[in-house]
Amino acid sequence: MTTLSDNPLGDFLRACRLRLDPAAFGFATGRRRTSGLRREEVAQLANISPTWYTWLEQGRGGAPSREVLDRITVGLRLTAPEREHVWILAFGHPPETRAAGSGAISPRLQRVLDSMATPAIVRTAAWDVVAWNRPATLVLRDYGTLAPEKRNILRMLFTDPEARNVQADWHGVARLLVNAFRADAARLGASEEIDALVRELTQASAEFDEFWRSNDVAGYEGGLKHLNHPHLGPITLEFSSFLVEGRADLMMMVFNQTN
Repeated sequence: MTTLSDNPLGDFLRACRLRLDPAAFGFATGRRRTSGLRREEVAQLANISPTWYTWLEQGRGGAPSREVLDRITVGLRLTAPEREHVWILAFGHPPETRAAGSGAISPRLQRVLDSMATPAIVRTAAWDVVAWNRPATLVLRDYGTLAPEKRNILRMLFTDPEARNVQADWHGVARLLVNAFRADAARLGASEEIDALVRELTQASAEFDEFWRSNDVAGYEGGLKHLNHPHLGPITLEFSSFLVEGRADLMMMVFNQTN
């Protein structure tokens, strides 16, 4: 009968260590009693005490600090899912997620967008639109005609009269987006890009400044979007938001017309 381990973190680290090729790390591959890296070699890669690392695999010595665990996962060259698993085993939650720093999407994801018959976009945590499909250009905005810095949804909403006028309930939408933006910024951590955007919009819009100072937060997983479209007239769109797998800084938004 299989039972759950009482030291899952140590067991997982040991399994990761034993599957690695010492030669790939520059270690001698002479006579070894077992495959993989030795414990002292992992300790060397992570710049920690061999004794302490041995205790960690054996479930002794208490939980590691976040800094030490980061060094171990880097030393073992763990993938992002493996690193997340290690953090859950050690602390009961995934590591803090940081923006990847680039809004570029893969060609495969762009092909997914292009295959959809309904409007869809991909945005960053700073609410920059970095990808879209043709239906989105017809119903939402032709982002391809805008310079990259002009494709920020918050910047358009608070500084572009056209973007303001198309919203049937501008005030409600604007407040909700600011609150969702604040939640995204907290989830991914402060960045120079986000700080600069907040400073810019605070100076450009008294309304943004008011909403930002409220310190309210909200999700933006889905809902209804009411537009006074210049060509289609009043329309209601139902939208859903999805995190892009492996890119916690990117969100796909898909819109379906309801009327």
